[in-house]
Amino acid sequence: MATPSGLVRALHRGTLAQNTVVDRIFSGIQPTGMPHLGNYLGAIQNWVNLQEECSSVLYSIMDMHSLTMPKEPAVLRQNILDTTAAILACGIDPKKCFLFRQSLVPKHAELAWILGCLTNVPRLLRLPQWKMKRASQNNEGTVGLLTYPVLQAADILLYKSTHVPVGEDQVLHLELAQDIAQHFNKKYGEFFPVPKAILSTTKKIKSLRDPTVKMSKSDPQKLATVNIADSPDEIVLKFRKAVTDFTSEVTYDPASRPGVSNLVSIHAAVTGLSIEEVLQQSAGLDTAHYKMVVAESVIQKFAPIRNEIKKLQEDKPHLIKVLEDGAEKAKELAAPIYQEIRRLVGFQ
Repeated sequence: MATPSGLVRALHRGTLAQNTVVDRIFSGIQPTGMPHLGNYLGAIQNWVNLQEECSSVLYSIMDMHSLTMPKEPAVLRQNILDTTAAILACGIDPKKCFLFRQSLVPKHAELAWILGCLTNVPRLLRLPQWKMKRASQNNEGTVGLLTYPVLQAADILLYKSTHVPVGEDQVLHLELAQDIAQHFNKKYGEFFPVPKAILSTTKKIKSLRDPTVKMSKSDPQKLATVNIADSPDEIVLKFRKAVTDFTSEVTYDPASRPGVSNLVSIHAAVTGLSIEEVLQQSAGLDTAHYKMVVAESVIQKFAPIRNEIKKLQEDKPHLIKVLEDGAEKAKELAAPIYQEIRRLVGFQ
C-alpha cells in the first residue's frame, strides 16, 4: 500500500488534532446489513466523534455503490434500514450531521459522469479493489465495478468536502478523488478543494478465525465476524472459538502472535484503554480466560446499542423519514455547487 503524501493523519483515538482545520467532512457506508465490530471500531465510532467536532458533516448510506455486487431488491431495501438503525443506535445524530441515502440525491450520479469523462481507464484498472472484486465475478467485472471509485469522488466533491474519514484500504480511492479534483481545477479553474484523509488510529480488526485477514461480513465462516447486534451468547461463542496459538500468556506481538494481538486490540478499542493498560490488567490470565474477558467487554459495549437497534427497527417510517430529510438537506447544499459545475463545463 502506497503511503499517502500530504494526507491528514493527525488523530488521537478518533478525534481531530487541534491544529487541523476542517470545513466539511463526508463519509459513507454501504448498506450490507448489520455492521460488524470492525465497522464500528474502524469507522462508526469515529463518525460519532467527528460530528461533535465539525459543524458541517455528511454521512451517506451508499446504496448506489452496493449495486456493484449483485443483491436482491428486497434484501437491499432491508439492509438500508438495518444499516440506518445501527448507525443511529451507535450515536449518529441527524441534528448534528446530514444522514441520507445516496440514491435520493441524483446529482451524485450526474457529477460522476462529468468526472468519469476526466478519468482515464488505465488508472482505474490499476486499483487493487477492481482486481480483487473482479476475481469474485468470474474475472469479468461490470462497468459499475470498474468506475465506482469515480462515483466515490463525486460523492465527496459534490459538497466541496475538505476531509474524508477512510480506512487504509480506501486511501488509493481517495488519492484518485484528489487527482480528479486537481484535474478539474486545472481544466476549469480553481473550484474543488482537494480532499484530505482522516485516518483512524484504531488498529484494524481481524477475523476471529483467521487473524491474518480483516474482519468481514462476507467471510464464509460465521464465527469469524462479530456483529454489533449479536446476542451475548453469540459473542461468547465467537470469542471462545477465536484462533490464538499454543502460548497461554497474553502478549501483544502482531507479527508472531496475530490471534492474541487481535484480541488485545479489540479489548483496548472497546474499553478505551491503551494496549499497555490492557496488558497490565491481563497479567496472569491465560488466553482461554482472556477470551472471555474480551467477550464481556464487547457485550457491555454493545448491549445498549443492541437494545436501541431493536427499537429503531420497529419504527420503519422513522428510519425512512430520517434518510429522506437528510437527502433534502444534502440536495439543498449540493444545488448551488452543481449549478456552478454545469456552468464551468458548458452545460449552461
